[in-house]
Amino acid sequence: MPLHNQLLINGYTNSAMKNEEAAVDWMQSLVDYIDMKTIKGPYAAYVDVEGNRGLTCTVMIETSHIALHIWDEPNPSEIQLDLYTCGELNIDKVLKKLEKDLGLFDYHYLVLERSRGFSVVERNRGGYDGLVDTLFESQIDFE
Repeated sequence: MPLHNQLLINGYTNSAMKNEEAAVDWMQSLVDYIDMKTIKGPYAAYVDVEGNRGLTCTVMIETSHIALHIWDEPNPSEIQLDLYTCGELNIDKVLKKLEKDLGLFDYHYLVLERSRGFSVVERNRGGYDGLVDTLFESQIDFE
């Protein structure tokens, strides 16, 4: 039975990426680094709308998708990453690459297992003030 893990990361950087080509190159390097396979993309676009300025980069991988969002208006800039895979997930490798390459700091993450509803598999607890514990104390089933 395939795994269905979704890694959600929310954090900050002092060096927001704004270049679409650099984002595409970085996303492909992430896919390669975590031993996944690209099937389409990566694609990136910069949005220059006040209140929502930032970069979005997505890639379809053989086992699902990865999406990166960096909003550069706040200081520090906000980073969010969503990685969904039905394959193996190496959280440490993803976090280390974000820290090293994009300057990710002060982050929080959550891993959901989604094969039957939503179950929290792993999380760092700092900064959530119990919100995650309240929402996901037990498996959530929307059937």
